[in-house]
Amino acid sequence: MDDIAELERRITAALMRIDRGIDAARVAAPAPEIAAAPAEPAGGTEELARLAEALDEERMVTAQLQERLRALREKDAAATMPLEAEIARLTKQLDVQGLEMQRLKKTVVSLREQLRAMTEAMAENRVEPHLLNKAMLSELEALRALRSAEAAELDEILMALDPLAAPALKEGAEQDA
Repeated sequence: MDDIAELERRITAALMRIDRGIDAARVAAPAPEIAAAPAEPAGGTEELARLAEALDEERMVTAQLQERLRALREKDAAATMPLEAEIARLTKQLDVQGLEMQRLKKTVVSLREQLRAMTEAMAENRVEPHLLNKAMLSELEALRALRSAEAAELDEILMALDPLAAPALKEGAEQDA
């Protein structure tokens, strides 16, 4: 990015020099008269030729700098594309894990609630089968949520290992052939 800023600064400076040269040429050259004007002095045409040459050089430098700037932008875009894909993949994994964590939290709250209800029932020396059923259902849901969270974590691990295993799998396939 520093290169781009430097190139933009140089282009701007070159354009400013060109503007100053053109302004100086206009001031140095008298305004053309409608009637027949005397021939320009030799110094005026030399100055204009020098300024035109400087203008051509600056245009060439500007074109080169713009080409370099375009190449740098293309290179930057090509380098960031895989990173953006990786960010999207990791964001998706994070979303899945976040959902699984919410599910786990929900089941933990349910388990605590069922445990509190069973404790109160035990303190009053009463047995309520529906509380046992609710507690078992809550525990089953907790186990399912835990299993799902572990599956999401394993998927993440497999995705991280996949790029590392690909060269070894190619090598093994080539040896088998």
